[in-house]
Order: sequence, then structure tokens, then C-alpha cells
Amino acid sequence: MENFLAECLERYPMLECCRNDILKSCDLLENAFKNGKKLLLCGNGGSASDCGHIAGELLKSFKCKRLIAGEFRHSVGDAIADNLQGALAAISLPDMVAINTAYANDCDSTYNFAQLVYGLGFPGDILLGLSTSGNAKNVNLAATVARAKGMAVVGMTGKSGGNLAGKCDACIRVPESETFKVQELHLPVYHTLCLSLEQRFFG
Repeated sequence: MENFLAECLERYPMLECCRNDILKSCDLLENAFKNGKKLLLCGNGGSASDCGHIAGELLKSFKCKRLIAGEFRHSVGDAIADNLQGALAAISLPDMVAINTAYANDCDSTYNFAQLVYGLGFPGDILLGLSTSGNAKNVNLAATVARAKGMAVVGMTGKSGGNLAGKCDACIRVPESETFKVQELHLPVYHTLCLSLEQRFFG
């Protein structure tokens, strides 16, 4: 983790204030994946796109090769194993279009992510909630449900942290307040997390 974080902070020195929470977030994620748990992600707008981006970096090779070996390779054979890549279980909740639109049509859409966390989350899993203000209602409700289900909660917000900060085991509050500027700093943070996790499990 330290080498990837050092490179990130060299390129984005304004993120030094987030160092401890980035490290803590990485530890929480590593521990969950090590124990066979999964990551659920939620956010709105640009942050919804970030959820899909993060899940994509975790579910397939990002920077290093993730070769399939061992008993699973033997079970499926070389032809299949050679076309698969090691994966860390991550689900982007905003990308579940059918259930999100059905829920918004039938119920109070503010609870869409809370419903998905209730249905998909189990003790030991992690919720990563992205909200530039920290006050997105549906993300905060999802965090409340996650904690009630025995999940850890990691937040990525702007500098105030908003309401989300108080619901998190670790909250990475990048030092900006304007939405697009917060989102610009979220990207190097989650790339650093994904690189570190990939190195830990597949390096």
C-alpha cells in the first residue's frame, strides 16, 4: 500500500490530509476480501459512474496479471482458466438498472440503495458510499442499513464529510467542496486503493 500511496501523494500532494483514512479504508477492504466477503458501492450521478469504475478495477486485472491457478484451473481446464482473471467481489448498486427503476416506480426512491444493501449485504461485507457533499440521502440511508447488518462502511466525500462521515468506519474527505473538484480527487484515491488491493491479492 505504502508505495502506491506515496506515488499518489507525490502527484496529488493536497491529499496528504487523507493519508490515514486511505490507509484505514484499504485495511478494511483487504480484511473483508481476505475473509471471502464482498464490497457494495453506491453513489449518484458522477459518483454512480465511479462505483462502476471501482467495481471494474476489482473484478478483473487492473495493472498486473491475475492468473488462475490451483484447484479451480484443474476443475475448468486450461482453455477456460486462460481466459479468466482473478477477481475481488464488488457490486456497483447504481448499475442494477432494473431493480433501481422498479423500486423508484413502486416505492420511495430515496431508499433504493438501502433496499439493495438490505438484500445483498451480510455481516463482514463492506459498503463504500460516494457522496461529494456527504449528504446524499440515499447513500446515508444505505450506510445506516449497512451498519445495522453488521457491515463496515467506508465513505468518500468532500472536505466536510457531511452526514455520511458520522456513519463511517473510515471516511476519506478530499480537500475540496465543489462537486467536480471533489470527483477529480476521488479518482486518484480509489485508483490507489484498487492498485493496493490488487498487489495484495494477486501481485
